[in-house]
Amino acid sequence: MSAISSLVPARFLTLTAHLVIVITTFWSRENNVKACLPLDYTNEEYTLEDTRLVVVLSVSLGLFAVELAGFFSGASMFNNNQGLLSTACHASGSVALLFLLFEQWTCSIYWWIFGFCSVVPALYEMILLFAVFGLKKKPL
Repeated sequence: MSAISSLVPARFLTLTAHLVIVITTFWSRENNVKACLPLDYTNEEYTLEDTRLVVVLSVSLGLFAVELAGFFSGASMFNNNQGLLSTACHASGSVALLFLLFEQWTCSIYWWIFGFCSVVPALYEMILLFAVFGLKKKPL
């Protein structure tokens, strides 16, 4: 199997791994919110941080839906540029989110992880979806 043809399964696996970690973060967000707050926090501070985390996790899930739609529709499945970008971003995002969960990093770091590891490949995916379905270009 050549390096180019192995991008499709690698992209799927890293995308799925990143998605699973985001869902796990969503389920255990109480602990993550508490890690972002000082030891003596008020209910308003907790609610604010919880809302911020819910927003960024929800938008992340929406961007995953866009990427998975483009991937499964075939619009970007065999695009080497998107495959490499998506694999690199989601692998980095998976590792960074694991550190975020296990090392109890502050919640502001999640916005950086979100920007570089979720938004960038999703924007490129949207461009490819527009090119394929809007402009009727070939998927490759």
